Amino acid sequence: MLPELAEPGEARCVSIIVPCRNECAYIDALCDAALAQRLPEGWQLELLVADGQSDDGTRARLDARAAQEPRLRVLDNPQRIVSTGLNACLAQARGAVIVRMDVHTRFAPDYVAQCLAALARSGADNVGGPWVARGQGAWGRAIAAAFQCRWVVGGARSRDRAYEGEVDTVYLGCWPRAVFARVGGFDETLVRNQDDEHNLRLRRQGGRIWQSARIHSWYVPRDALGALFRQQFQYGYWRPFVLRKHGQPGSVRQIVPMMFVAALAVSTVVLPFFYAPLAGLLLAYAAYLGGASLAAARGAVQDTAAPRGARWGLLWRLPAVIAAYHLGYGLGSWRGMIDILWQRQTGPAMQDLTR
Repeated sequence: MLPELAEPGEARCVSIIVPCRNECAYIDALCDAALAQRLPEGWQLELLVADGQSDDGTRARLDARAAQEPRLRVLDNPQRIVSTGLNACLAQARGAVIVRMDVHTRFAPDYVAQCLAALARSGADNVGGPWVARGQGAWGRAIAAAFQCRWVVGGARSRDRAYEGEVDTVYLGCWPRAVFARVGGFDETLVRNQDDEHNLRLRRQGGRIWQSARIHSWYVPRDALGALFRQQFQYGYWRPFVLRKHGQPGSVRQIVPMMFVAALAVSTVVLPFFYAPLAGLLLAYAAYLGGASLAAARGAVQDTAAPRGARWGLLWRLPAVIAAYHLGYGLGSWRGMIDILWQRQTGPAMQDLTR
């Protein structure tokens, strides 16, 4: 029993909120995982899915399930992006606690129960588990290995499965409903990074964010190099918009790829006069790629149940994957900064969600 999470007389209900668009191949698995959550005694759940005008059959699948399952409600998200979908769910949610889920993430049966326990234990305003990636296919496994490696992501605590404590941001999230009344919903001007921005806003208002190693989920990343680059370009693009709003990034590591791309550009400009800066930068980055790839491959060897040879076979893919992370994010950040400075309208490519 966790009565302290609900106000006196308020129903002990958890609202699971999910934005989606064109997820026909994955939406059933998400609904199954959400509706099968084992909750503490006295708690119940509702599942709200905001559909962004899907045209691949997702909405038909959701409507068919909702007709048979009273705990599932399907909402419209005509703006199609994540932030508006989350806010549409928040507006209709009845729960004392809000839990966000993602269509491309798999969840332990006690995911919600552990979120509730972490809220009660920590007294934090937002809790979540570590961000753990499990890829599919050779490229997907390489992308997941890089995603999990601290030498690629700058030591982000969100990737540390053993960490329990306060963090700057957390994967997905679980909040007492009162947090949104105090801080507000998600910024609908942001196509990406709306979760990081909300967590930054929460912290600036004195809120606490907590990561618990007992909350388990597994994110399925992209499975192609081009798709990864486009995703990271979008993430990078929307980072300067958060910086403009708050005057600071969510964390210092988020501007490192931008600085690397700037150094690369400056070194290229001076190439006709001096070869040393560019050559030195490229040699240093090549050495870094080699070391980071070995570290990521070693982590994959220790982490998965796949044959050892297959896991070390990821090694030749990892330099390209790591470069796609950094160059995609860094180039996207500069594109976003230029659009802000020149007051240019954001193009469709930066507004469409990519998978």
